[in-house]
Amino acid sequence: MPELRYLPDVVTLTLDVDTCIGCGGCAVVCPHGVFAVEDKKAKIVDRDACMECGACARNCPVEALSVQPGVGCAARIIMSALRRSEPTCDSCCDDSTRG
Repeated sequence: MPELRYLPDVVTLTLDVDTCIGCGGCAVVCPHGVFAVEDKKAKIVDRDACMECGACARNCPVEALSVQPGVGCAARIIMSALRRSEPTCDSCCDDSTRG
C-alpha cells in the first residue's frame, strides 16, 4: 500500500515541547508515525503524515498536543479526485484551521 499523504502544511497539529513530559503515548497511539521521543521529549518527525485523528491529543496526560480532528481536508481531496481537479484546502478550512 502506498504511503498516504495529505496536502502539505495544512495539519492543525501542534506540540508544546515545554509542557511535554516525554511519556511517549503520542508515539504509541499515532497510526502514521508522526512522533518520536528524543531526549525525554516528544518530537514531531513527520507532520504532513498526520491525519488529524486526535488520538495523540486524547492520550496526552498533560495536554501538550493540540489537533482539530476532522475530515474537512480529506473530504476536499476525495472530492477533488472525483472531479479530476486540483486538491485544495481553501474552501473547507479557514485560516485558523490550516496549521
